[in-house]
Amino acid sequence: MSSNPYEAVGFYDAAIAAGRHRDVVGGRWDETGRVQMEILREAGLRPEHHLLDIGAGSLRLGCKAVPYLEPGHYWATDASRAIMQAGHRAELSDPTRLDPKHLIEDARFDFPGIPATITHAIAFAVFPHLPMPHLRRALTNLHRFERLERFLFTVFLAPDAASAAQPYRQPDGVVTHDIRPPYHLLEEDVVHFARLTGWTLTRKDKMLPRGQILFVAEPAPR
Repeated sequence: MSSNPYEAVGFYDAAIAAGRHRDVVGGRWDETGRVQMEILREAGLRPEHHLLDIGAGSLRLGCKAVPYLEPGHYWATDASRAIMQAGHRAELSDPTRLDPKHLIEDARFDFPGIPATITHAIAFAVFPHLPMPHLRRALTNLHRFERLERFLFTVFLAPDAASAAQPYRQPDGVVTHDIRPPYHLLEEDVVHFARLTGWTLTRKDKMLPRGQILFVAEPAPR
């Protein structure tokens, strides 16, 4: 049995029925959404760009990005389309600015139906819930977006191999693990995956909720 609650049968349905579509994507709803918009704008996101929000949940970022971007320029993926639809119903100030067809169910990082126009992508607090191969798969499959300028993603890190082999307390207090969620990684492994999959990686020092670490990946010169 998986230790990841998001994989439990009926998890999303029960949360949505109870009106808990915000809670299931983590706490600090407004704060985290503001942070996501801030780091995207720092990374050069402008209204005319096209954004892919990976692991969008109930549109914690989407409710801020959709009004900022030109209509039709926001796309979202998540393992549950139902949770994104709940966010569409409850969180958008103007739902007409986001076509529900832009909400794509995708648990494999295949990005089906996402257009080639994407210029920026973000996966915030996604990979701490998933084994490391999912990060490699995302980095590999994002290369099909030839206009993609930057991919922003967050992970938890452990400082060294010895610390990574046991539970590790992050600066914000959350305890992370190597073989069950929330997962931590070694920075060396993240850099290695990025290099193997054709990305140049930059670690940012910005303080993020829960002590996550932000990386910015840009396509490596060919």
